[in-house]
Amino acid sequence: MKTSASLGNDQESDTERGSGLVVAVDGPSGAGKSSTSRGVAIALGLRYLDTGAMYRALTWWLLGRGADLDDPAVVAGLVTAPHIEVSTDPRAPWTRVDGTDVSEAIRTREVTAAVSAVAAVPQVRAHLIAKQREIIASAPGIVAEGRDIGTVVAPGADVKVFLTADGAARASRRSAEASWSTQADQDRRDRLDAAQSGKAADAVVVDSTGLGLDEVVGIIVGLALQKSR
Repeated sequence: MKTSASLGNDQESDTERGSGLVVAVDGPSGAGKSSTSRGVAIALGLRYLDTGAMYRALTWWLLGRGADLDDPAVVAGLVTAPHIEVSTDPRAPWTRVDGTDVSEAIRTREVTAAVSAVAAVPQVRAHLIAKQREIIASAPGIVAEGRDIGTVVAPGADVKVFLTADGAARASRRSAEASWSTQADQDRRDRLDAAQSGKAADAVVVDSTGLGLDEVVGIIVGLALQKSR
């Protein structure tokens, strides 16, 4: 199986990219990727993929088994054990592990604090990136969001967006989503996820600071419509 580095250097084939419109939305925590991506998918009649949920699901499963997440070899040895599924319906997103709905369980502070270490393991990235590419390829069109969609998972995406916002705005949004989230939590995530958070050279930067959700969705929908003409 390829490592995440080799995956990032490859160009996708038509089969890997899928036959429909692919919109890649990357950006840091708190930028509004999930709500924006779901809104764009609904507006354009596309499927939706939250890649971060897959890393969170694996982390939740590992924590539940008391695995030593500080040992990459332990994590790598267990990466294929759980069966992880995600809904691609933007109106009804869910995440399941071995048939159990963990949509809420994966958003806890414990999982959030541990997911960066799990996602940094090359075998984890290779395994989940392969699954993410399968999902994208099987969709008639999709909005995929995460931290390395335009650079690694779908470098051939039709539209690439790097969604960002200033630190204060991102911290406020994260706190609204999870009351326990603090600026320090966000800064830590940014540091730990920096290696997987690069902006694609051809991505359009959208700064959501001071913008409402509908405005941000409208900008990205406009980019997609221009591309599809």
